[in-house]
Amino acid sequence: MDTFLLSALCLLGTWAVLAGGVTVQDGKFSFPLESVKKLKDLQELQDPRTRKSGGPAVPQVCSHQKFPEELKPLCKETNAREILHRLEAIAEDPRSCEICAFAACAGC
Repeated sequence: MDTFLLSALCLLGTWAVLAGGVTVQDGKFSFPLESVKKLKDLQELQDPRTRKSGGPAVPQVCSHQKFPEELKPLCKETNAREILHRLEAIAEDPRSCEICAFAACAGC
């Protein structure tokens, strides 16, 4: 019984570490899932007309004070808008990343 309890605690501890360590990768970039989740709140700040028409190469959301520091390097990329669009899809339903439904997610 003690062996079973110890094994269960070890598995729970491992699961807790892995659950907190989910990362999202897009090309050469790798971000914590928690940072990607913050994009959902910032999406509402973007002008819908800018998002539909393509907008500037560097999206306005990159200059927002609440934009996650971990994501700022991607704003310098020429395809920042496309990368953010893919990350926003994950931010819309982060549960799918937590169970690794997206190929871009790791550490689940």
